[in-house]
Amino acid sequence: MKTLVAALAVAVALPASAQSAWDIGKKVVGKGATSAVEKQVNKKLLAESRKNQCSFKTDSDQLEKGCDAKARRLANALVDAKKKLAASGVKNFKFEVSGHTDTSGSAAHNKELSLKRAEAIKRELEKKGVAADEIVAVGAGAERPLVKPDDTPAKKAKNRRYEIRVRL
Repeated sequence: MKTLVAALAVAVALPASAQSAWDIGKKVVGKGATSAVEKQVNKKLLAESRKNQCSFKTDSDQLEKGCDAKARRLANALVDAKKKLAASGVKNFKFEVSGHTDTSGSAAHNKELSLKRAEAIKRELEKKGVAADEIVAVGAGAERPLVKPDDTPAKKAKNRRYEIRVRL
């Protein structure tokens, strides 16, 4: 309660064009609570995205056959995440689909390819009923590998992936 009072006192001193006292108070008090929900939801979304990886044709954003059931499970995981977020009072969020590549090829090509693949997964989730304005696609290229160095076909395969998380 003291934290909220302090936040409101600071907010009163700010010019009218700044955030409202209520918004500042929510940020100060709610950060810890929303952070815990965000971590919990992201842990589940990461696990679901790792279990439900769709394959792409080589050097392409075209999905291989067999992705439909995986995309449906991912969409269901997002619906469950939305329910959890709503139950916790979280309203302003986006689901982020990040595409990742191995280190083969140039950084610029990998960045572009990873974005196209993330957008392909975004489209699949939209087809399964997730609202387009709730999802953003991000291309990470080979910037965040799971395995270093990716010097074998198996290690490269682990780095070629997409991940889904919520951003508050």
